[in-house]
Amino acid sequence: MDVVTRLVAEKPVVIFSKSSCSCMSHSIKSLIAGFGANPAVYDVGGIPNGQQIERALSERGCQLPAVFIGQTFIGGTREVMSLNLRSELVPLLRRAGAIFL
Repeated sequence: MDVVTRLVAEKPVVIFSKSSCSCMSHSIKSLIAGFGANPAVYDVGGIPNGQQIERALSERGCQLPAVFIGQTFIGGTREVMSLNLRSELVPLLRRAGAIFL
């Protein structure tokens, strides 16, 4: 099992970011937290195996920030905001067990 799969399996919502995209990552985290979820945020530029994680994400076609909900890759900022505008984000967070109300 690779490191990305392991980290994504640990929490219902996982965000991988890099300091160069921290503003967008913060916006996503704030949006998701506003619904009561507590996303795990990993700054690949600031953790020991960050390059390995970034490489694994890139091999999967994921760009940073990369958001996983319920172990499924959702996308980045645009995709998460789109889900929210279509009122699909909250049900997705519920199904993943990230929120309960």
